[in-house]
Amino acid sequence: MEIFRIKKDIPFMRYARMFNVISLITFFVAVGSLATKGLNFGVDFTGGTVMEVSYPQPAQLDRIRASVATLGFTEAAVQNFGTSRDVLIRLPVKEGVTSAKLSEQVLEVLRKDEAGVEMRRVEFVGPQVGRELFESGALALLFVCLGIVAYLALRFEWKFGLAAIIANLHDVIIIVGVFSIFQWEFSLPVLAAVLAILGYSVNESVVVFDRVRECFRSRKYRHAKVPEVLDAAITQTMSRTVITHFSTQLMVLAMLLFGGETLFHFALALTIGILFGIYSSVLVASPIVMYLGVSRDDLVRPEAAQKAGEDGAVV
Repeated sequence: MEIFRIKKDIPFMRYARMFNVISLITFFVAVGSLATKGLNFGVDFTGGTVMEVSYPQPAQLDRIRASVATLGFTEAAVQNFGTSRDVLIRLPVKEGVTSAKLSEQVLEVLRKDEAGVEMRRVEFVGPQVGRELFESGALALLFVCLGIVAYLALRFEWKFGLAAIIANLHDVIIIVGVFSIFQWEFSLPVLAAVLAILGYSVNESVVVFDRVRECFRSRKYRHAKVPEVLDAAITQTMSRTVITHFSTQLMVLAMLLFGGETLFHFALALTIGILFGIYSSVLVASPIVMYLGVSRDDLVRPEAAQKAGEDGAVV
């Protein structure tokens, strides 16, 4: 399906070095922020108190956040849990205050606005559990990266696998770096968004690489230079890229604008990842393939190339 067709190939590779410099600068800024400021980990990773309260009528989350903020918890996570009357409150660890004492203080503050609020349960998440969650998330990220490299190396060629994983790690570092720069809360949903973007980004890379392989095998580009083949492949997938990413971003935008605070950072991470996923597939992965010296011989067997030359068919 195409909503438009570009007749003349766009010379992406002509500007590859300029965009690579921009990518390196952005990458080093993100790494620098991670090294100096770190991440603002949420309760999921740092540990804290989790409370479930119930209201006699639909709860007003903004008022609950304001009430909890009077105790010094300005970044407390407040969200509906199950129904509009049940609320889940996540509070970070507070020095010198036990979980039981903290829950009493919160309940007392909440009852000033609504006397009928009831405490359903109180749980304490220790820092050790948060550390294990972070380590498990890091391992999941590692295994995803290794799986991507293996898949692309088998389906295409090792140069494509290496280029794709560098581009995908570029996306991950940028997303995490942005969260570090602005000190947005990094929680389990955000980590899930990062893992989702890895899969989403590699899908875009596979589409581009698949078209690169088709172009290399085509008689039309038999004598074309590698940059010309890459430009043609990217241009031919532009319509598909616009349709796919625009449709996905519409859904993510709905979560970003109307999903409330619970889904805000999750949708924000997806938005950043989608934008950089397009950028990296076109202006990071493709130039790296070119720098690694990919050629028609890497993707077309000599006998197949000879047959294509004889009968003029597309292999």
